[in-house]
Amino acid sequence: MSRTHIPKSLREKVAAEAGQRCGYCLTPQLFTATPMHMEHIVPVSAGGPSSKDNLWLACPLCNGHKGTQTDGTDPATRDRVPLFNPRRQSWSEHFRWSEDGTQVIGLTPVGRVTVVVVQLNNEHLVRARRRWVAAGWHPPKE
Repeated sequence: MSRTHIPKSLREKVAAEAGQRCGYCLTPQLFTATPMHMEHIVPVSAGGPSSKDNLWLACPLCNGHKGTQTDGTDPATRDRVPLFNPRRQSWSEHFRWSEDGTQVIGLTPVGRVTVVVVQLNNEHLVRARRRWVAAGWHPPKE
């Protein structure tokens, strides 16, 4: 997570555009016990600016796993590909929910890499999703 100052008005605009949910796992802010992070899609350490076009919301788990990574190795093709860009790409083109609604399935190289690198199916999220499914809150629509 960057310590770069981002004005409150820009934070609010990005959060509204993100629908108050994580751009990677789609977890709504309402479901988390901590605030969402203002995620630099291209990290500041890699020259990414703190401008609207490079910012999106990420839950603490996803942002912590992504860190400064911008790409990864597709487990199916072994090719190096960029991570999903929640500002520019459509979630449903790269991912779908498992039949039980608890796991994110990567449909494309970008999706598969993002599932692995950002650990979209980590045990904490999957356990929480089981409860959300039982409550009828999950899976979310894009």
